[in-house]
Amino acid sequence: MATQLLMPKATAVWLVDNTSLSFDQIAAFCSLHPLEVQGVADGDVATGIMGVNPIQNGQLTREEIEKAEADPNYRMKVSDPKVRVAAPKRRGPRYTPISRRNERPNAIKWLLRNHPEMKDAQLMRLVGTTKSTIDSVRDGTHWNNANITPMDPVTLGLCSQIDLDLEVSRASKGQAPSEVAEEGTMLLTAEEALAGANRGAHIDEDSETDHRPEREEELDADSVFAKLKSLKSDSDD
Repeated sequence: MATQLLMPKATAVWLVDNTSLSFDQIAAFCSLHPLEVQGVADGDVATGIMGVNPIQNGQLTREEIEKAEADPNYRMKVSDPKVRVAAPKRRGPRYTPISRRNERPNAIKWLLRNHPEMKDAQLMRLVGTTKSTIDSVRDGTHWNNANITPMDPVTLGLCSQIDLDLEVSRASKGQAPSEVAEEGTMLLTAEEALAGANRGAHIDEDSETDHRPEREEELDADSVFAKLKSLKSDSDD
């Protein structure tokens, strides 16, 4: 694998200013077009770019430059780096130990039963399986379907509890709210119970008020005196 040159235009600027190499040699070393190198020399290209010394960063040696200056047909080569940086690994399916791979169908069946809202891609990340395996377990066409038993993937060691909770929370986002539970299936909070008790007390007070006897009608004074007079006349007789 060929070593790539760091900052090719900045390196070309330095080589143009500090060596007698031809435009073709600099272009070949920096992977540029000879006209670009000529534009660098004329000040039309890479304006404002500060030159980078390839000798200091270990990508070129002084002997290589002198050899190229003595022979116009010689093409310089990038020096091997002293320290190699590992290339970033591509993120693929989760690795599952060989001893645990037979447990994947059990974990898939458990996830399909307990978390049907999860997508196949999430199951693949958690268990490290393929979509065809998920479909076969879901449809009951797996070759070992008779022996598949739902088992928690965390217990099986296929994923961590944190990963499972993360995928469940992701799957829950955007889901429609569940239907309201039937009356009596949910416990009330302390605040709700207190509010219900207060409402009941107000209802009792209102009912007592409704059943109170009506205020007696005010008596007429004239009728009272008339009755007294009639009683007095009867007693005299």
